[in-house]
Amino acid sequence: MSTVIYPSPIFGPVKSRRLGISLGINLLPADGKVCTFDCIYCECGFNKDRRPALKMPSRGEVAAALEAKLKEMKTAGTPPDVLTFAGNGEPTCHPEFAGIIDDTAALRDRYFPNAKISVLSNSTRITNDGVREALMHVDNNILKLDTVDKGYINSVDRPVGTYDLNAVIEAMKSFKGHIIIQTMFMCGEFEGRSVDNTGDEYVAPWLDTVAEIGPEQVMIYTIDRDTPAHGLRKASRETLDAIRDRVTALGIPCTVSY
Repeated sequence: MSTVIYPSPIFGPVKSRRLGISLGINLLPADGKVCTFDCIYCECGFNKDRRPALKMPSRGEVAAALEAKLKEMKTAGTPPDVLTFAGNGEPTCHPEFAGIIDDTAALRDRYFPNAKISVLSNSTRITNDGVREALMHVDNNILKLDTVDKGYINSVDRPVGTYDLNAVIEAMKSFKGHIIIQTMFMCGEFEGRSVDNTGDEYVAPWLDTVAEIGPEQVMIYTIDRDTPAHGLRKASRETLDAIRDRVTALGIPCTVSY
């Protein structure tokens, strides 16, 4: 079972496969996971096994910890490429998310104005007006869309509570291109069922939806770390390259992390 739980509210910097030198901002508790998905491939483990006892850090605590770390990096001469909201679950769950984005932008401008602000989100809360507005103000609005097959989402991403795929897709369109779509492709089985979403029955409708959304970029990736579910396998390099080529044929830039 995966046991990766990140410090809070700041961790790293770490070398990200997709973003470069990334200073992590974790708005969730330091001792567990808070997420609106319960993905079978999540490096933080299953929700039921990672119930936190601590509270989320306050807006003030996040700002103070971030400023202290940026000062330290400034003194050391080690600039980050990106400030990334990620960590132990879904960052937009934090009730002060929008204000924290504002604080982060101000601190970035003060210490490392060339750094980008990224949010890694599972997209479940982008139908919320406040969340959507806040995401319009970050440089890299990275939103998950593993598939457009509702059955696959229910068995692999496993939404917690109500999840309206059509509403999420419409909200993605409302960003008017200010969105990077992030998609996990993998193979294997879970609970006796295939979780392979690399076949054309999944890829073709996903591509059609990506074209409708019109993102500035697509990031596709596969399993890189331990997963809480057994029986999952990486998608092959050849498979990912073929999907990438189909995305770029739409005129949309696409990166692959193997």
